Amino acid sequence: MTLEVPEGRTTTFPKAPLIALDTLWLQVAGTVCNLACTHCFISCSPTNHSHEMMSRREVERSLAEALPLGVKEFYLTGGEPFLNPQIFEILEALLKEGPVTVLTNGILILKRQAAKLGALSESSDYSLDLRVSMEGFDAATNDPIRGAGTFDKIVAGILNLHEARLNPVITVSGAMNDAGAAASRERFLAFLRGLGLDRPRLKIMPLLRLGAEEKRTRGYAAWESLQGVTLDDSAARSLVCSSGRMVTSKGVFVCPILIDSDTARMGVTLADGLRPFELSSRACHTCYVDGLSCRT
Repeated sequence: MTLEVPEGRTTTFPKAPLIALDTLWLQVAGTVCNLACTHCFISCSPTNHSHEMMSRREVERSLAEALPLGVKEFYLTGGEPFLNPQIFEILEALLKEGPVTVLTNGILILKRQAAKLGALSESSDYSLDLRVSMEGFDAATNDPIRGAGTFDKIVAGILNLHEARLNPVITVSGAMNDAGAAASRERFLAFLRGLGLDRPRLKIMPLLRLGAEEKRTRGYAAWESLQGVTLDDSAARSLVCSSGRMVTSKGVFVCPILIDSDTARMGVTLADGLRPFELSSRACHTCYVDGLSCRT
């Protein structure tokens, strides 16, 4: 992937084509979360209702539209998905049609919930993945970002999943200093092995300078933009927006990152989103330049 900036940079932005609609994202918890992380790019919290939770009926309506369009896998996010009282019914419906990944902070995954997830996974022909977010390998690094006492609760959730024979993907963002450094990765993997995860799975995510993160550190600078950039085929295919769309209680958005952007709302139905999207958001710079992938 290369940045090609023409001499005398233009005012135009590249457009990402929708090459194939493979992936459906569902904001099942809206923007309601049991935490208020200081780096959250959509500022989720217990009181943020800018997007509401989705019911099983709403999810099934999106599913019925998605399958004929070629969707093959599903991602559930929020907010915190396990706040949705119908989350297990939603998972059961989706797992009949394809692999599912749930993005969670893990705190609400007690032993009973983990056992139910294990049973769903065992009974499905498709995979069920849990992505558990944390910001460090100890409370001193995690809790200033995610809240006092959260580290121990997240670890408990990870252990409950492990006991239920599920191997979660642990995601860490750039809010943890040197998260992407080789030494940090090795220390994190060693920490996870110490918990008993013999095959730890770790995903490092770059920071998105939107929402709460703008107040914690900074927003995007003027130079962090794809204005004047030429998007080649290889780069286009690497972007989540070239093969996926996000559905929330407010309609269809281009991707899970930009649900607070009016320009990223593509319409009411998935059919409305079957078109290219202009990469004029500052966050598009992170996806393209830092190689951010929301997929597992």
